[in-house]
Amino acid sequence: MGVPLRKNVQFQLLWLGGAVSQLGTTMTALAAPLLIITLTGSPFWAGAVGGVRAAALIITLMPAGVWVDRWDRRTTLVWSQTVQAGAAAALAIAILTDRAHIAVFLALAVVDGVCTAFATPARTAAIQAVVPKDQLRTAYAQEEARGHAARVAGPPLGALLMAAGRAVPFVVDAVTFAMAAVCAWFAKIPARAEQKPRQKMHHDIKEAGTWLWHQRGLRNLTFVFLVLNLLGGASMLPVIVLVGERGGTALDTGVVFAGIGVGGILGSLLSPRVTLAPGKLIVAVLAIFGLCNLAMALPFGAFWPFVPLAITAVVTPLINVAVGALYTELVPEDMMGRLDGITTLVSRVLTPLAPMLGGFLAGAVGGGPALLAFGALILVTAGVAMATDLRTTAPQQS
Repeated sequence: MGVPLRKNVQFQLLWLGGAVSQLGTTMTALAAPLLIITLTGSPFWAGAVGGVRAAALIITLMPAGVWVDRWDRRTTLVWSQTVQAGAAAALAIAILTDRAHIAVFLALAVVDGVCTAFATPARTAAIQAVVPKDQLRTAYAQEEARGHAARVAGPPLGALLMAAGRAVPFVVDAVTFAMAAVCAWFAKIPARAEQKPRQKMHHDIKEAGTWLWHQRGLRNLTFVFLVLNLLGGASMLPVIVLVGERGGTALDTGVVFAGIGVGGILGSLLSPRVTLAPGKLIVAVLAIFGLCNLAMALPFGAFWPFVPLAITAVVTPLINVAVGALYTELVPEDMMGRLDGITTLVSRVLTPLAPMLGGFLAGAVGGGPALLAFGALILVTAGVAMATDLRTTAPQQS
């Protein structure tokens, strides 16, 4: 019997660093678009900044995955989060000095996206290095709970901090990234036992891509996530617009988005007990997402979207934990960074369009009609997924 997860100091340090940095990220995920809309009067520019960040992340993912498989995982994580702390601090300074032009938001969004492309696979690889395989499902569930707890506190806290000063949420975000870097440094993530001879980057990418292509169930799941990420991401700005149309304040919007965290915590508690195959589970998740998007448009007041958002958040950890455990079972350790980069790239390649699409449609027809449109498209995707082979198998031995 290994050390219980609660006594695994390395994992708990990684978890703590992730918790504080994600709290800062969820604060600014609401504070930034609210500030941009205030400065420009346009939801489109708020979507454009989110889209540019996502584009930078997507473009960097593939080389980042290769380098994470080659470099020291702890060093990669520490430096990524340190640079993110600097970017958040730079944005706070720009706001304080009245130089927060849209170009500044766009430039720093690029920096944050690039750093996230390195930090995400490095964190995944680090967790797998410090947690025994039989405890990984529980570790993933704890990771999900951490993220959703941040989503409970982050949006309303971000709105409150904005009331204290426009730069305050970004100052706090910088501090949280710095704390995460310190936690990663002290986690002392072990080096890999052995390293394969280095190939050219395109050979490393081709090797991982070929492996994924022959895993038909994983490949099809990745494409389903592509559509879900696009339509789900596009739905967020219409929710902000909808709350405003119904007379809600910035704080009201923060409370509504806290529903994601409330539901996510409940889903994280349930996720280790769910044994449904990922293929069947993703169909159920899509159906629930689509119906909840439709439900948000019901005319029940500014706070009503809290309920459908919470319901969608209950099922999100179920599929995230199931797929995370599946990848641990199937993916070779020395390929994890590249596979994480490839699958994230494929599943999020359209994500840069999501906030721009959501902002454009919400600005053109309003928050409610935009949510109805996205909900209908998600339900269509559920029907297509139901007819698709999403069965997964053990890895083929060469």
